[in-house]
Amino acid sequence: MRLFVIGASGGVGRCLLERGAARGHAITAQSRSGNGLVPGAALHVVKGEPTDAPFLRQHMTGHDAVVFCLGIDSRAPTTLFSDTTAAVVEAMDAAGLRRLVAVTGIGAGDSTGHGGLVYNRIIFPLFTRNRYLDKDRQEGMIERSRLDWTIVRPAPFARTSGAGPLRVVTQIPPGLQLRRVTRQEVAGFILDCLEKVSFLRQKPFIGHE
Repeated sequence: MRLFVIGASGGVGRCLLERGAARGHAITAQSRSGNGLVPGAALHVVKGEPTDAPFLRQHMTGHDAVVFCLGIDSRAPTTLFSDTTAAVVEAMDAAGLRRLVAVTGIGAGDSTGHGGLVYNRIIFPLFTRNRYLDKDRQEGMIERSRLDWTIVRPAPFARTSGAGPLRVVTQIPPGLQLRRVTRQEVAGFILDCLEKVSFLRQKPFIGHE
Protein backbone atom coordinates (compact mmCIF):
# COMPACT_ATOMS: atom_id res chain seq x y z
CA MET A 1 0.00 0.00 0.00
CA ARG A 2 0.85 3.67 -0.22
CA LEU A 3 0.46 5.15 3.26
CA PHE A 4 0.37 8.78 4.34
CA VAL A 5 1.53 9.14 7.95
CA ILE A 6 0.73 12.26 10.00
CA GLY A 7 3.06 12.71 12.96
CA ALA A 8 5.74 10.51 11.43
CA SER A 9 8.60 11.88 13.54
CA GLY A 10 7.00 10.81 16.84
CA GLY A 11 7.55 7.55 18.67
CA VAL A 12 4.74 5.53 17.06
CA GLY A 13 5.34 7.23 13.72
CA ARG A 14 8.99 6.22 13.55
CA CYS A 15 8.14 2.62 14.43
CA LEU A 16 5.46 2.66 11.75
CA LEU A 17 7.90 3.90 9.12
CA GLU A 18 10.36 1.13 9.94
CA ARG A 19 7.82 -1.67 10.12
CA GLY A 20 5.83 -0.44 7.14
CA ALA A 21 8.93 -0.39 4.93
CA ALA A 22 9.87 -3.88 6.14
CA ARG A 23 6.42 -5.10 5.07
CA GLY A 24 6.85 -3.61 1.60
CA HIS A 25 4.70 -0.49 1.87
CA ALA A 26 5.56 2.91 0.36
CA ILE A 27 5.17 5.69 2.90
CA THR A 28 4.85 9.46 2.73
CA ALA A 29 5.81 10.92 6.10
CA GLN A 30 4.41 14.28 7.21
CA SER A 31 6.55 16.19 9.68
CA ARG A 32 6.79 19.83 10.68
CA SER A 33 10.59 19.78 10.58
CA GLY A 34 11.59 16.45 9.03
CA ASN A 35 14.25 16.09 11.73
CA GLY A 36 15.75 12.62 11.78
CA LEU A 37 13.66 11.33 8.86
CA VAL A 38 15.84 10.11 6.00
CA PRO A 39 14.10 9.75 2.62
CA GLY A 40 14.68 6.48 0.80
CA ALA A 41 13.24 4.12 -1.77
CA ALA A 42 10.19 3.42 0.42
CA LEU A 43 10.02 6.74 2.27
CA HIS A 44 9.11 10.21 1.02
CA VAL A 45 9.22 13.06 3.55
CA VAL A 46 7.02 16.16 3.25
CA LYS A 47 7.37 19.13 5.59
CA GLY A 48 4.28 21.06 6.59
CA GLU A 49 1.69 21.72 9.25
CA PRO A 50 -0.78 18.92 10.02
CA THR A 51 -3.58 21.51 10.29
CA ASP A 52 -3.03 22.75 6.71
CA ALA A 53 -5.78 21.07 4.67
CA PRO A 54 -4.53 22.20 1.21
CA PHE A 55 -1.02 20.93 2.05
CA LEU A 56 -2.44 17.59 3.21
CA ARG A 57 -4.68 17.23 0.16
CA GLN A 58 -1.78 17.94 -2.19
CA HIS A 59 0.41 15.22 -0.70
CA MET A 60 -2.31 12.68 0.19
CA THR A 61 -3.57 12.31 -3.36
CA GLY A 62 -2.76 8.88 -4.78
CA HIS A 63 -2.39 7.12 -1.43
CA ASP A 64 -4.40 4.16 -0.17
CA ALA A 65 -4.73 5.08 3.50
CA VAL A 66 -3.89 7.72 6.10
CA VAL A 67 -2.45 7.05 9.55
CA PHE A 68 -2.86 9.76 12.19
CA CYS A 69 -0.36 9.24 15.03
CA LEU A 70 0.35 12.81 16.08
CA GLY A 71 1.39 13.41 19.68
CA ILE A 72 2.33 16.23 22.07
CA ASP A 73 4.06 16.48 25.46
CA SER A 74 2.38 19.61 26.80
CA ARG A 75 0.02 19.55 29.80
CA ALA A 76 -1.72 22.74 28.62
CA PRO A 77 -5.16 22.86 27.01
CA THR A 78 -4.93 22.15 23.28
CA THR A 79 -6.99 21.94 20.12
CA LEU A 80 -4.21 20.41 18.00
CA PHE A 81 -5.90 17.03 17.64
CA SER A 82 -9.33 18.36 16.72
CA ASP A 83 -7.89 21.06 14.45
CA THR A 84 -5.75 18.49 12.66
CA THR A 85 -8.68 16.09 12.40
CA ALA A 86 -10.80 18.77 10.72
CA ALA A 87 -8.03 19.32 8.17
CA VAL A 88 -7.49 15.57 7.65
CA VAL A 89 -11.17 14.82 7.04
CA GLU A 90 -11.45 17.74 4.63
CA ALA A 91 -8.30 16.72 2.76
CA MET A 92 -9.25 13.05 2.57
CA ASP A 93 -12.71 13.87 1.24
CA ALA A 94 -11.18 16.17 -1.40
CA ALA A 95 -8.55 13.59 -2.38
CA GLY A 96 -11.06 10.74 -2.57
CA LEU A 97 -9.47 8.74 0.26
CA ARG A 98 -11.56 6.73 2.71
CA ARG A 99 -9.30 4.58 4.94
CA LEU A 100 -8.09 6.24 8.14
CA VAL A 101 -6.41 4.75 11.20
CA ALA A 102 -6.08 7.26 14.05
CA VAL A 103 -4.23 6.72 17.33
CA THR A 104 -5.76 8.37 20.40
CA GLY A 105 -5.03 6.48 23.61
CA ILE A 106 -5.90 5.56 27.16
CA GLY A 107 -8.08 8.35 28.50
CA ALA A 108 -10.25 8.82 25.43
CA GLY A 109 -13.93 8.04 25.80
CA ASP A 110 -14.79 4.95 27.79
CA SER A 111 -11.12 3.91 28.04
CA THR A 112 -10.77 6.43 30.90
CA GLY A 113 -9.96 4.66 34.16
CA HIS A 114 -8.65 1.49 32.49
CA GLY A 115 -4.89 2.21 32.41
CA GLY A 116 -3.76 0.84 35.76
CA LEU A 117 -3.39 2.53 39.16
CA VAL A 118 -0.40 4.77 38.37
CA TYR A 119 -1.83 6.04 35.10
CA ASN A 120 -5.38 6.47 36.41
CA ARG A 121 -4.44 8.22 39.67
CA ILE A 122 -1.32 10.20 38.73
CA ILE A 123 -0.45 10.47 35.03
CA PHE A 124 -3.93 11.14 33.66
CA PRO A 125 -5.10 13.79 36.16
CA LEU A 126 -1.74 15.58 36.37
CA PHE A 127 -0.26 15.26 32.88
CA THR A 128 -2.58 14.07 30.10
CA ARG A 129 -6.12 15.16 31.00
CA ASN A 130 -6.13 18.26 28.78
CA ARG A 131 -4.91 16.49 25.67
CA TYR A 132 -7.61 13.84 26.12
CA LEU A 133 -10.32 16.48 26.32
CA ASP A 134 -9.29 17.35 22.77
CA LYS A 135 -8.86 13.72 21.75
CA ASP A 136 -12.49 13.19 22.77
CA ARG A 137 -13.41 15.95 20.32
CA GLN A 138 -11.15 14.30 17.75
CA GLU A 139 -12.83 10.92 18.13
CA GLY A 140 -16.30 12.47 17.75
CA MET A 141 -15.27 14.22 14.53
CA ILE A 142 -13.86 11.00 13.08
CA GLU A 143 -16.96 9.02 14.02
CA ARG A 144 -19.21 11.58 12.32
CA SER A 145 -17.16 11.51 9.12
CA ARG A 146 -17.88 9.41 6.05
CA LEU A 147 -14.47 7.74 6.28
CA ASP A 148 -13.70 4.06 6.82
CA TRP A 149 -12.03 4.70 10.16
CA THR A 150 -10.39 2.76 12.94
CA ILE A 151 -9.52 4.52 16.21
CA VAL A 152 -6.70 2.76 18.09
CA ARG A 153 -6.49 3.36 21.84
CA PRO A 154 -3.14 2.10 23.18
CA ALA A 155 -2.50 1.42 26.86
CA PRO A 156 0.24 3.52 28.55
CA PHE A 157 3.46 3.28 26.55
CA ALA A 158 6.33 1.20 27.95
CA ARG A 159 9.73 0.10 26.68
CA THR A 160 8.94 -3.59 27.10
CA SER A 161 5.70 -5.45 26.46
CA GLY A 162 3.84 -7.30 29.17
CA ALA A 163 3.61 -11.03 29.66
CA GLY A 164 1.27 -12.89 27.36
CA PRO A 165 -0.31 -11.92 24.05
CA LEU A 166 -1.51 -8.44 23.18
CA ARG A 167 -5.04 -7.90 24.46
CA VAL A 168 -7.46 -6.27 22.02
CA VAL A 169 -10.98 -5.29 23.09
CA THR A 170 -13.65 -3.18 21.43
CA GLN A 171 -16.11 -3.37 24.34
CA ILE A 172 -14.22 -2.59 27.55
CA PRO A 173 -15.41 -4.79 30.43
CA PRO A 174 -15.66 -3.35 33.96
CA GLY A 175 -12.43 -3.78 35.89
CA LEU A 176 -10.17 -4.35 32.88
CA GLN A 177 -6.83 -2.59 33.31
CA LEU A 178 -4.37 -2.55 30.39
CA ARG A 179 -1.17 -1.17 31.89
CA ARG A 180 1.42 -1.23 29.12
CA VAL A 181 2.11 -1.54 25.41
CA THR A 182 5.17 -0.79 23.29
CA ARG A 183 5.17 1.63 20.40
CA GLN A 184 6.40 -1.20 18.19
CA GLU A 185 3.32 -3.24 19.09
CA VAL A 186 1.06 -0.31 18.26
CA ALA A 187 2.76 0.18 14.88
CA GLY A 188 2.38 -3.52 14.10
CA PHE A 189 -1.30 -3.43 15.08
CA ILE A 190 -1.93 -0.41 12.84
CA LEU A 191 -0.39 -2.21 9.86
CA ASP A 192 -2.43 -5.34 10.62
CA CYS A 193 -5.62 -3.22 10.63
CA LEU A 194 -4.71 -1.77 7.24
CA GLU A 195 -3.57 -5.00 5.61
CA LYS A 196 -6.50 -7.08 6.86
CA VAL A 197 -9.09 -4.29 6.51
CA SER A 198 -10.09 -5.01 10.11
CA PHE A 199 -11.77 -3.10 12.94
CA LEU A 200 -13.67 -0.82 10.54
CA ARG A 201 -15.62 1.82 12.48
CA GLN A 202 -14.39 0.34 15.75
CA LYS A 203 -12.21 1.63 18.59
CA PRO A 204 -9.90 -1.20 19.70
CA PHE A 205 -8.27 -0.74 23.11
CA ILE A 206 -4.93 -2.58 23.07
CA GLY A 207 -2.27 -3.51 25.61
CA HIS A 208 -1.22 -5.90 28.34
CA GLU A 209 -2.75 -6.39 31.77
